[in-house]
Amino acid sequence: MATRTRNKGRHRYHGTRHWGRGNIKHGRGKGSQGGAGFGGSHKQKRIYMIVHHPDHFGREPMASLRKERMKTVNIWELNMMALEGKLKKGGDGKFVAEMPDCKVLGAGKLSFPIAVRADSFSKCAVEKIKEAGGEAKAG
Repeated sequence: MATRTRNKGRHRYHGTRHWGRGNIKHGRGKGSQGGAGFGGSHKQKRIYMIVHHPDHFGREPMASLRKERMKTVNIWELNMMALEGKLKKGGDGKFVAEMPDCKVLGAGKLSFPIAVRADSFSKCAVEKIKEAGGEAKAG
């Protein structure tokens, strides 16, 4: 059987004369609401706005017209993948890493020769991959 839930906000004031508004005249009309809509939201309605609409004020950054940013992978992450066995070895003994939609950046060190195929590379990443005896193929 369905049960009714009682509204605690109204029930609190049953049996009182003024329902928490002080003088009976203070609850009449639109003058008691402190302004129409969000009027007074920087003044008398500030706490209400902070509690109930925390994201109302401030700016949103402009949406980029470009595609989503490419994912980035650092050299040290490729090295960790090789250590953990997540990369397969090719016929020439080099590890092979396929990184579609990624840019390889040059942070870290390589301790294995890795043949990397990615969308783009930083200059530093290409140098470090070639120093370790690997290959960097863009595209």
